[in-house]
Amino acid sequence: MQPVRPLLARTLVTVKPLDTIAHARKLAVQHRINQLPVVQKGKLVGILTDRDLRDAFPSVFDEAAHDGADKHASGWSPDHVHVESVMTRDVHTLAPDISLADAARLMRGQRIGAVPIVEADGTLLGLVTRSDVLDAYVQLDARRG
Repeated sequence: MQPVRPLLARTLVTVKPLDTIAHARKLAVQHRINQLPVVQKGKLVGILTDRDLRDAFPSVFDEAAHDGADKHASGWSPDHVHVESVMTRDVHTLAPDISLADAARLMRGQRIGAVPIVEADGTLLGLVTRSDVLDAYVQLDARRG
């Protein structure tokens, strides 16, 4: 039973509720990540996923429908939309003493790509991702090999 705690030492990229979605998207692309925990005063208040960002930004079809009109004329701009307005608020979380297998079961059962690991008071410690689960499997397989 491998615990998730050892996976939490790496640097965690987060955003704040009042950060813009333009800033969040830039971080996600820069760090090549699909989930950004949303933190306020060290506590997890939501998560911003790549799906949340895709849904928040207009598609190329939406832009083409405006036929070259100024997309900012309506007042919409990713530089003015806050993370809190598009983030997922009801986040599945786990405690730091949970096993990696239990984290994997939760991710599979809820069809999510990551699960935040939090203390009982809501303080964010880290994030276990689908990649973490796959890396652990590869390591386990190599030890058996």
